[in-house]
Amino acid sequence: MINFEEELKRFHPSLEIEEVEEYVYHNKPRDITDLLQEMLKEMKETDRY
Repeated sequence: MINFEEELKRFHPSLEIEEVEEYVYHNKPRDITDLLQEMLKEMKETDRY
């Protein structure tokens, strides 16, 4: 049977997750709405819209 307490003691988060957390906390990630607004703005500026 799995001893969850022992497993938790041995657990170490991966570096990738820590890097993502740091990015999210220290930066303002853009979402799809931000990207679409920027695209529309660029299209209007170049008369494509």
